[in-house]
Amino acid sequence: MKLLLDVDTGVDDALGLLYVARSPGVELLGVGTVFGNVDAETAAYNTLRALEAAGRREVPVAVGAARPLLAPPIAATWVHGEDGLGNTYLPAPAGSPVAETAVEQILRLTRTHPGEVVLCAVGPLTNLALALGLDPDLPRRVRHVVVMGGVVMRAGNSGPMQEANVWHDPEAARMVYRAGWPITQVGLDVTMETFLTDRHLAALVAAGEAGNRAAGFAAQITPFYLGVYQRFLGQPRCAMHDPLAMGVALDPTYVECVELHVDVETRGELTRGMTVADLRGLAAPALVKEKPNVRVALKVDAGRFMADWMARILG
Repeated sequence: MKLLLDVDTGVDDALGLLYVARSPGVELLGVGTVFGNVDAETAAYNTLRALEAAGRREVPVAVGAARPLLAPPIAATWVHGEDGLGNTYLPAPAGSPVAETAVEQILRLTRTHPGEVVLCAVGPLTNLALALGLDPDLPRRVRHVVVMGGVVMRAGNSGPMQEANVWHDPEAARMVYRAGWPITQVGLDVTMETFLTDRHLAALVAAGEAGNRAAGFAAQITPFYLGVYQRFLGQPRCAMHDPLAMGVALDPTYVECVELHVDVETRGELTRGMTVADLRGLAAPALVKEKPNVRVALKVDAGRFMADWMARILG
């Protein structure tokens, strides 16, 4: 598998990067960064830190969009820490971002490997939208797009019905959802069923103390993130949003999906950033005029995914 990641590396992005970088059978072509959890440049250096912890210093990291298409950026540092990695303020990585931008990287790699690249985006979708604007033929060259974003059947996390990545740049998300390429949405419907717990963290700490660098890195950055979730959920566990999306990019069988027509609200006073799925497609498809354009994940085998994630990190 040829995989290209688009990230806004905070804690859960980093946990996903460790998983992908240590997974066999995956050719990680590159990683692009975008604003979101932190600014795009900080996200790039956090990405380099995660890749180095996983022993994958050779993977190129490109800095991408610094702001949404129309609105000012809003960082989620209260969730991920001021540094994006749980306020650990780790030493600078040995490597540096490459000269090309994340958008240039998307266009170059999909031209080099037409029809082969799986593009997994786990931050705001601005880089993908900018690439579409530069090259309308891009969807024909991408094998599959996996998006960590959106929500259909449960509450949002940036508003009553809004998920954060889509909410950060609804105009970009609308462009991506309307582009005509194969999309799988791995949203809050399944990521809020997939948790790293204090028991997982204890195992990571033990492995890190025994010399496992990837586990030690995960154990360092996770406590702040876990603490944020514990305050809201009342339990010592944190959602594995981005790791699950990356896992689905590698193994779609972690989730069960339905095909629905999904669009993004950009103007609603109360609903801007909402992923609007035509749920009539579940019960009365004949009522839906638009063809399904998104595979929406609604069920997840969270236990199997977390077992596999732990095995990658501890192995």
